[in-house]
Amino acid sequence: MNATLGIDIGGTKTLAALVGPDGAVLDQARADTPAARGPDAVLRTAADLARRLGGTGPVGVGAAGVIDPATGVVRYATDSLPGWAGTPVAEALARRIGRPVVVDNDVNAAALGESWAGAARGHAHVLLVAVGTGLGGGLVRGGAVDHGARGGAGEMAHLPAPDADKLTCGCGRTGHLEGVASGTGLARAYRLRTGADVTGREVAARCVAGDAAAAEVLATAGHALGRTLAGLVALLDPQTVVLAGGAGSALLPHTRSAYAAERLPVHADVTLVPAALGAAAVAVGAARAAMTRRATRLPADPGPVDPSSRPRSVTFPHTTETEPQ
Repeated sequence: MNATLGIDIGGTKTLAALVGPDGAVLDQARADTPAARGPDAVLRTAADLARRLGGTGPVGVGAAGVIDPATGVVRYATDSLPGWAGTPVAEALARRIGRPVVVDNDVNAAALGESWAGAARGHAHVLLVAVGTGLGGGLVRGGAVDHGARGGAGEMAHLPAPDADKLTCGCGRTGHLEGVASGTGLARAYRLRTGADVTGREVAARCVAGDAAAAEVLATAGHALGRTLAGLVALLDPQTVVLAGGAGSALLPHTRSAYAAERLPVHADVTLVPAALGAAAVAVGAARAAMTRRATRLPADPGPVDPSSRPRSVTFPHTTETEPQ
């Protein structure tokens, strides 16, 4: 079977998918991510899923955190995967499964997947924003992920946003876009208005139910995100902007309105569209990366990850999990 294996390693679930040459998902398997048990257990779970689905050739991985695209090492990690920072994912997983491995950030992989086989199919220049618990972004240029100098290109969580002046971002500062336009931001803004401590998902549900305060919170967040995306389009000049994530769906109407109002006339054809690949986006994009990039090739060796061998790194308290909390 002419299929490539892609794996999505997230803080709560790990999903593996066999992806055909046209981007179609032919088979998939998933398991809970044993995040609390450390990187070795996480990689063991990913390897088990890879063996279950089988296949030959390179394996693509989309993983949480900022990934060094040349080495497959996690440069910075989210707090959803304890001890993940510094993990040599490409090397360790290649040894476990005995196959070449390519690793990228999960949002980068989602952007590549949506540009190849999803909402932006046929477009080589795409900006994707994932709005979940946190806020993440991925940038595709010429059909390939633009990683920037350190693997962090496309991230937009820490762009200044006036509507977030009193809201704390995942980095600990206030005034950043993630502080207002994320599941966590929705929850914090609603708490400031009402005193109620609920999740971002609940804020969205209350808005649907007619809660005026929740409606105001979503409108503010969507307005901030739409204006920022319009500015990014002016800077980056993509063909399409894709909005992904559970919180992204809740914000889409307000985001579209603000984006259309702020977008320059020259970019009138740059549409803002919802993601189309759903939970499979990261795995599909990871498979595409495996098809097109050089992979880490090492002999099979199921030994554990040695923490002492990891490069020095820091944990960055920012998550781009795609479900609002």
